[in-house]
Amino acid sequence: MTIVEETSSPLIESDVLERVLSGATRSGAEFAEIYAEDKRSTSAGLDDGRVEQVTSGRDRGAGIRVVAGDTTGFAHTSDLSASGLAAAAAAAAAAATGGGGGVKTVALTPSAPHRPNTVAIEPDSVAKARKVELLQRVDDAARSVGAEIVQVSAGYGDSRKRVLVANTDGVLAGDDVVRTLFRVSAVADGDTGMQTGFQSMGHTIGFEVFDAVDVEQMGREAARQAITKLAARPAPSGALPVVIKHGTGGVLFHEACGHGLEADHIQKGASVYAGKVGELVANPLVTLVDDGTMAGEWGTLGIDDEGHVTQRNVLIEDGVLTDYMWDFLRARKEGRPQSGNGRRQSYQHLPMVRMTNTFVLDGPDDPDDIISSTEHGVYVAKLGGGSVNTASGDFVFGMTEAYLIENGQITEPLRDGNLIGNGPKVLTDIDMLGNDFAMGSPGTCGKDGQGVPVGDGQPTLRVKSLTVGGTA
Repeated sequence: MTIVEETSSPLIESDVLERVLSGATRSGAEFAEIYAEDKRSTSAGLDDGRVEQVTSGRDRGAGIRVVAGDTTGFAHTSDLSASGLAAAAAAAAAAATGGGGGVKTVALTPSAPHRPNTVAIEPDSVAKARKVELLQRVDDAARSVGAEIVQVSAGYGDSRKRVLVANTDGVLAGDDVVRTLFRVSAVADGDTGMQTGFQSMGHTIGFEVFDAVDVEQMGREAARQAITKLAARPAPSGALPVVIKHGTGGVLFHEACGHGLEADHIQKGASVYAGKVGELVANPLVTLVDDGTMAGEWGTLGIDDEGHVTQRNVLIEDGVLTDYMWDFLRARKEGRPQSGNGRRQSYQHLPMVRMTNTFVLDGPDDPDDIISSTEHGVYVAKLGGGSVNTASGDFVFGMTEAYLIENGQITEPLRDGNLIGNGPKVLTDIDMLGNDFAMGSPGTCGKDGQGVPVGDGQPTLRVKSLTVGGTA
């Protein structure tokens, strides 16, 4: 058993960091930052019974940000030597300011490591043959469900990313994040054509995750979804009550509400939630949280990508909007603390306001009562991808597994359709909220060309009216 601990060799020595940061502000800039990372990753894929590829990679470098007034200069380099960093810092400083003078001495104060995750088995210590075996096992399990399964694809991935952040405010912080991911897709063929089922899991822990996660069960569940959808009827069209199963609906709140609560959208006036702190924006049943400290979850970090310790941020409490999510630049402009939501895809990107793990807390209702009290509606067992207009709150989401609710019972499966609605209206139209909270599948959130790992979740809930875009 291997325990991942704080490494003894830093990515960049403290004296080099101090010299580079001092040099970056020599031309009059008031802030400079170094973000360095060293990421190792492994992936393996299976398609149609054959392992297609097993690959390993490493990405190492630093991004340097220099801020002068409202101007930000940024440069990145894969050269972590003192000279390579100094050259990148000079380029960033030149972009941020054209003159000035003086020297700012930087004294860095290391912060104590903050590790919300405990890794028992470092994935790098596991033979690739064991990782490939997982793919073969899930393939066999999915195909065993029925002759209708004609294709199975599966993927395994792991990564370990060491991060260092230092800036002219004296911050010196590091993180060491391990992620392990597994997914399976099964295709069934029948009289109505082909249908697909999908399952995935991802956590910020090591290979020990497979002691708790049954990959064969994941394969059988993906196959069951696909076969069930062969007998599905067209989804109804129009406004209906919609019940969303626990876990799967978190992505709706991430897209339809979360993005609108990011401070960059607020400051641009591009959010329907701008200026509404202290107002009732949801049913009082609803409390919405973004929490980067949830042990083992996909969006969990020790520090954000600006060196700020992650934390639990209550965004909506009992229906009232309490706060937004903040990064360094937006928080500095407003004269308020950061919230641990400054994130970036890699050292080649600038940070921006991003979510971590975003979820709705438990409510008072029994999930069975939510279904039994719904005379006619749609039960969504699995939501697919979606998109939102943050300025209006309008969204569209795919339903990848859904059923009809008739006389308070879940009955026939429905073909894929869409949920169409408005984020602020959905928040007020939630009229029942279950007590069965669960986190959902791992996700990658795209924003302004960058993707970062995020988690989301919620208990079973009912929206009293949502537009279902079906074909019936």
